[in-house]
Amino acid sequence: MFSLGSSHRYYLYGGHCDMRKSFDGLCGLVSSGLCRGATGGDVFVFLNRRRTHMKLLHWEHGGFVLYYKRLEGGTFPLPRTSSPGGEIDWSELVLMVEGIVVEKSRRRHRFSLKKVV
Repeated sequence: MFSLGSSHRYYLYGGHCDMRKSFDGLCGLVSSGLCRGATGGDVFVFLNRRRTHMKLLHWEHGGFVLYYKRLEGGTFPLPRTSSPGGEIDWSELVLMVEGIVVEKSRRRHRFSLKKVV
């Protein structure tokens, strides 16, 4: 069951990913490239060099889930507002997957509780 939503934290891997990697290889990229634990419940987004393939790695109760999308035409746009740590919002991920490029937008300030790590 597709169990991702706005309640998760999403991290975009900054480099290019070899799409032949599976669970263990992607977990290695999470720990070495993003300096995070793969089993924390966060979702990690990987793109290939041409940005035509995307993988999402997510830990949920009982094990890892790997989502994979391959485009037959076009590329995944990169989000403009990603933070230095690679964190992106759910809305940015949805725009990437749907191929929507926002030319001009302004995000208004909203209150949010910050998670203490």
